[in-house]
Amino acid sequence: MRLRALFPAMALLAASAVAAPPAALAAASPYERGPAPTTASVEAARGPFATATATVSSVSGFGGGTVYYPTSTAEGTFGAVAISPGFTATQSSVAWLGPRLASQGFVVITINTLSTLDQPDSRGAQLLAALDYLTTSSSVRTRIDASRLGVMGHSMGGGGSLRATVSRPSLQAAIPLAPWHTTKNWSSTRVPTMIIGAESDSTAPVSSHSEPFYTSMTSAPDKAYLELNNAGHSAPTSANTTVAKYSISWLKRFIDNDTRYDQFLCPAPSPSSLIEEYRATCPHS
Repeated sequence: MRLRALFPAMALLAASAVAAPPAALAAASPYERGPAPTTASVEAARGPFATATATVSSVSGFGGGTVYYPTSTAEGTFGAVAISPGFTATQSSVAWLGPRLASQGFVVITINTLSTLDQPDSRGAQLLAALDYLTTSSSVRTRIDASRLGVMGHSMGGGGSLRATVSRPSLQAAIPLAPWHTTKNWSSTRVPTMIIGAESDSTAPVSSHSEPFYTSMTSAPDKAYLELNNAGHSAPTSANTTVAKYSISWLKRFIDNDTRYDQFLCPAPSPSSLIEEYRATCPHS
């Protein structure tokens, strides 16, 4: 009798096991956008999303700029990224990143600063002002998930992106490009941050900027340091496949929580003709 009584319970357990979804499917991020990535897709000049642009002027908090955004919202809303140029530069120096990132599934704004002579901390505040504009009053605000935001910047703009992580720890990702800042200790940064330095940079030498910045980020939940092989300070200001590949992967992984991109970040890429050095807190997932 006891054996017979067990049969219904065993059948119920078996049915539950069959009905349970695979662990991999249950863990998929609801923010995944676009098809499964490949090396070719993250290195491509354009991603799977068609994009459009909008010009920004007459705003407070930053000097205007250009918004690049996916034209379709069939897959849902997108994370957003603000990008600052460096000292004496305008948005044209980082413009190549706009369509490159937007076509991978982000709303991107490349900004002009209030003055081309603005220092890093001012640029950090302007990056945050640009994100606030995007999410509250821009024409594309309904396309954006305001909880999934990131910052990037070149040179003093890169230093500004570091300052933005301290000012707004709710950011999901930061990517300083050949960053310059007089502050060397960023131990209060709690935002996943990838620093991209350049081996032959004489304006912001990695030994006194990118490397100590990376080393000091002891509170960052995830961090990475990529040093471009035989590259100078201006390397991130024109189309660069290495910069794009790892920037896309970092933003996808931490703004979209898309673990499909971990394959490009962990294990850490080996030194090559393109990469002098790569350090990271792998594994991420």
